[in-house]
Amino acid sequence: MNAPFAHAAEKVALADLGDPGEVSRIERFVREMGGTPFHRPAWLHAVERGTGQRAMGLIALDNGVPTGWLPLTEVHSPLFPRALVSSGFAVGGGPLALRPATARRLCSAASELALRRSCASVELRGGTAPAGWTVRRDSHAGFSGPLAGDDEAQLLAIPRKQRAEVRKGLATDFTVEIGTSEGDRAAHYAVYAESVRNLGTPVFPRSLFDAVLDALESDVLTLRLGGAPVASVLSLYHAGAVMPYWGGGTFAARASRANERMYFELMRHARGRGCVTFDFGRSKTGSGAFAYKKNWGFEPRPLAYATWSAADSEARDVDPTSDAYSAKIALWKRLPLGLANRLGPPIARGLA
Repeated sequence: MNAPFAHAAEKVALADLGDPGEVSRIERFVREMGGTPFHRPAWLHAVERGTGQRAMGLIALDNGVPTGWLPLTEVHSPLFPRALVSSGFAVGGGPLALRPATARRLCSAASELALRRSCASVELRGGTAPAGWTVRRDSHAGFSGPLAGDDEAQLLAIPRKQRAEVRKGLATDFTVEIGTSEGDRAAHYAVYAESVRNLGTPVFPRSLFDAVLDALESDVLTLRLGGAPVASVLSLYHAGAVMPYWGGGTFAARASRANERMYFELMRHARGRGCVTFDFGRSKTGSGAFAYKKNWGFEPRPLAYATWSAADSEARDVDPTSDAYSAKIALWKRLPLGLANRLGPPIARGLA
């Protein structure tokens, strides 16, 4: 345990994530508090192994008993200001605490830590932020809903127009593969890299996906058509929910309705694993992905993201769909895939 930050009776300190006992204690606290996979030290460590961005966290203790936890990734990039992010490469995070006062202490300690580490900002992707932080509730929405009891009920739960698209995908002669082997990983990365290039954004390093697959309950589902992978998704499993986290399709996927078939197959697979919830993740409000998820019958839930910025500093903007990057996005879409795959990972490491 590192030197504590100065607060009253309850002590907040930088957690020692190299201590297995400390990590085990935090993992247990996250489970008890109903945290997300992105609150777990396992996620922080996977991100560090996969991208080089440092795993950190602040723990609140009362007489040695955990009362709060704030996972952090220290993100550095030659293109953007340094930042503490809760959590890096995640759609969730923020403080987990038994009491509101504890959450405030954790956030205050995070701002102190940011100054010590020469970070321009602290970003919370969930939880409650103290007064004085900038909070946005209109930029992104989350989508989740219950899984049905069988395939037919799942189909009927999908609105009519989208259900017709799913049925077209079900009528196509895809091969469905699920696993975590080298072949599964390679197929997923090939499809995902092409998908994000087509959207105009740099691809994450494959090492990030490998680290997550090695550290968390997760797998890859891939659809092949004529032997070639056309759609693939890396999913997380947590607390009875399946989370299709990194997914995409090739140009061939659209005409064959591969994405529709992929998500329906994932619902089927997750139900067989005992999952009861389909967490479709977040999307930027008003985006094509936002509309796509609504078409499946999922209702948007506004997400609150909070930011603290140091004096005379601006929070970084790493949203790849931001209007500020429209020209760069248009250029990236035109890059040859091989070149995009070489240039992308060094840039994307800073897009946590």
